[in-house]
Amino acid sequence: MSDPLPDGSTWALSLIAFIGSVFSPYYAWQRRRWGDDQALAEDHVAVNVSLYRRAPGARHFGKWWTMTERGHHALARDRDALRIGPSRLAWMDDGALQVLLDERTAPWPRPVRGRLTLRPHAQPARAFRLQQGGLHHWQPIAPSARIEVDLQAPATRWEGEAYMDSNWGRRPLARDFARWHWARRCDPGAGCRVVYALEPLTGDASTLDLQIDGRGNVTAQTAPPRCDLPTSGWGLDRQTCADPRHRPVLAATLESGPFYCRSLLDDAQGGAPWMHETLDLLRFQHPLVQAMLPFRMPRRGRHAG
Repeated sequence: MSDPLPDGSTWALSLIAFIGSVFSPYYAWQRRRWGDDQALAEDHVAVNVSLYRRAPGARHFGKWWTMTERGHHALARDRDALRIGPSRLAWMDDGALQVLLDERTAPWPRPVRGRLTLRPHAQPARAFRLQQGGLHHWQPIAPSARIEVDLQAPATRWEGEAYMDSNWGRRPLARDFARWHWARRCDPGAGCRVVYALEPLTGDASTLDLQIDGRGNVTAQTAPPRCDLPTSGWGLDRQTCADPRHRPVLAATLESGPFYCRSLLDDAQGGAPWMHETLDLLRFQHPLVQAMLPFRMPRRGRHAG
């Protein structure tokens, strides 16, 4: 999220580098045809960029959105760098993560091109199991950070607070989870709070409620009760965890689809806003949703760039 800009506009950005994209209809088709073990995650890679701008006085955010899927030929990675097609992420000698973007939006093609530099405040080493079997994990890599955005297309430069994490697993998320709700708030002193509420297909729901200070120390605490937020335009249920007397208020919907929603929540006690996400994997697997996805997630062949 950007710091206040002189022109009064507000910017927000999300970037996800996928190896075995949870949102990919092509990966889902391959799994159904050949089985999970024969559908290679490395053949379904993508860089998803969601760039939002709210003009001064505007209620809603404008959006640039990219998610071009590519095959294994477009993937290269080692300990310090990851390349997916023409875009590249790499750790620098000074500890910053530099991202060189060269993507195009969908369904109407517009370039998203430029450089992002993320500078972590601290990097906790702790990872968390998301379910009892240990098949899925999540790690807040840089729960508090600064980001410098320098884009040629669309032309914009700004700085703001940032966050970085990682999810990985040994089989597709849809095999084990029905849905989840995730929220993160930046706190004073370079700390943050993260709430991760999970609903598995079998077994009891669980919630991670973590307070992470500016030095990367992670304290797990008992989560307050779940509370409902307004449903999305697609009828997607949104929830968070909060004291009923101080529940956050929906401030803006950044992303709204049939199975995924990204929102901004105003903190009821006047703190920093929450970034909130809802993912419904049962909806993702619906045949109608699968038929819609290629319009937003094109796949490029080996020689298409």
